[in-house]
Amino acid sequence: MSRDQATRISTSGPTVDVGEATTRYLLYGLLPSWFVPGLADWVMHRRTRIEDTAGIKESVIHALMMAEIGIPIAATLRYRVNPALLAVQLGGAAVHEATALWDVRTAVHSGREVKPVEQHIHSFLESLPFGALASLMCLHSDQVRSLLRGGRGDPDAWRLVPRRPQLSRGYLAGITAAIGACVLLPYAEELLRCGRAAKTSKKEVETSCASHS
Repeated sequence: MSRDQATRISTSGPTVDVGEATTRYLLYGLLPSWFVPGLADWVMHRRTRIEDTAGIKESVIHALMMAEIGIPIAATLRYRVNPALLAVQLGGAAVHEATALWDVRTAVHSGREVKPVEQHIHSFLESLPFGALASLMCLHSDQVRSLLRGGRGDPDAWRLVPRRPQLSRGYLAGITAAIGACVLLPYAEELLRCGRAAKTSKKEVETSCASHS
């Protein structure tokens, strides 16, 4: 498709600010929707009794994955997109993908059944970061080009620069509350549950050894 054809298609309907529409989609569509599969995944872990199989090891991996995605998200909400932020986002996405493979391998080797529904939930959790990153890179193609050039000519390329204007306090408070309710609390409960199960199992082993000595 030629540039002229693309221009005619993009201007044939109602006038829309593509940048503004993409930003709204990321802030009010994609990011909030991320919490749904995350919460659903926690439910699946609970149903398959993670505490009795992979236990605390897999739960710690889940916490690691949340940090790998949470740090780039927090940085994106606070700082403007430039080569430094893109590097953080790309690095986080790559490490998250590697950790996701480790997570599934750990679950399978532990004997915990990773059901088809859970595998489908994982497909959302893995694809959403790349969807968000692709949208941001389209929105800030000039910064992608700057990243590919190593940030040459931009003195701020490799430092995090605060957004101007900042996102509203109401929005940030709402997202923080949603993260707490849909991510931090459920997975903290999972980690505590796995920790209690590990302690109980250890005590049972010690009691059994003592009774046979």
